[in-house]
Amino acid sequence: MATSLCTHVPALFLLLLLLLLLLLLLLVSAPCNAGILRTCKFDAIYQLGDSISDTGNLIREHPFSPFARLPYGETFFKHATGRCSNGLLIIDFLALSAGIPFLQPYLNSNALFTRGRGVNFAVAGSTALPVETLADNGVVAPVTNSSLSRQLDWMLTHFNGICHDEDDCLEKLKTALFIVGEIGGNDYNYALFQGKSFDQVRSMMPLVIQAIKDAVTRVVGYGATRVIVPGNFPIGCFPVHLTVFRSNDSDAYDGFNCLKDLNNLSSHHNGLLKQAIKELRKELPHATILYGDYYNGYMRLLNKAKFLGLDPNSTQKASCGIGGDYNMELNKMCGAAEVGVCKNPDEYISWDGVHLTQKAYQLISGWLIHGVYWKLRCGV
Repeated sequence: MATSLCTHVPALFLLLLLLLLLLLLLLVSAPCNAGILRTCKFDAIYQLGDSISDTGNLIREHPFSPFARLPYGETFFKHATGRCSNGLLIIDFLALSAGIPFLQPYLNSNALFTRGRGVNFAVAGSTALPVETLADNGVVAPVTNSSLSRQLDWMLTHFNGICHDEDDCLEKLKTALFIVGEIGGNDYNYALFQGKSFDQVRSMMPLVIQAIKDAVTRVVGYGATRVIVPGNFPIGCFPVHLTVFRSNDSDAYDGFNCLKDLNNLSSHHNGLLKQAIKELRKELPHATILYGDYYNGYMRLLNKAKFLGLDPNSTQKASCGIGGDYNMELNKMCGAAEVGVCKNPDEYISWDGVHLTQKAYQLISGWLIHGVYWKLRCGV
């Protein structure tokens, strides 16, 4: 007797369900150190940005910075490297995936900058706008003068040292990956923390976006053919912002207990940035220019916290901090003598109330890589 197809339906359904769950697991976990970017055959990565990406430039400008001592760097390196986290950053996970050594900071005079490596020009505390422009808008940049334009000057100096001429640079850089940002967050943070209104911050955004757009144009002019431009994080979910801008109005918070108005600022910046990228693609058709969605990567951490091994009760608390509902006080930041570190930072999103943990950066970088991989035209 012929077997009825109906007898196989439960088995087929179970198989499809298992495949669907496997796919979902891959999309959610998205391991970024699996080497997927090796097929892109990048021979260097060049990074511009701020503390999200700095691997040691600021501590060479300011050796007494908190980022120059433990507990920063304790999880991976077992010593401080200038990274504003307990371990690796997004750029480190990108390098691992591409099979490239961790990027040395440009200001490290002992670093070996050769083909097959890359250079990190990012500086913690840096801004998209020059400090003079910020000052004209009544905003002080208290950490560093190494804004985006200065980092681009460093980049040009570096390329002048490794390229014989313009054509040689075009040839050498076409196999490199360029990352412009995240940048601009400090422009807004400094303005907000210095008492500027949300409307005043919004009025700065076209200037910030234009600075980022000019930076992308400039790196493509140097020879870049593949560029990732990350957007801003949802700052309304950060412990430092939740502490400073705390509200007694329950309507000020969304379902994740993030401050809506601050997240709207980030979303507005990201919307303008996406539009700028569309314009850049038309102006520079020979280059692949991609948006890096840090915002939704962060929101996914909140949405899937328990599934990802994060503590759902600590998603808005600093792992390294003390006091208050968000485990942080502005006058007792991470690195101060009396401030401790939670037992397992891997269960936290925030490291010090301002920057993320290695675990959070690992997850976000995994989603970033899987989101841009095919658009980078790798393996074709």
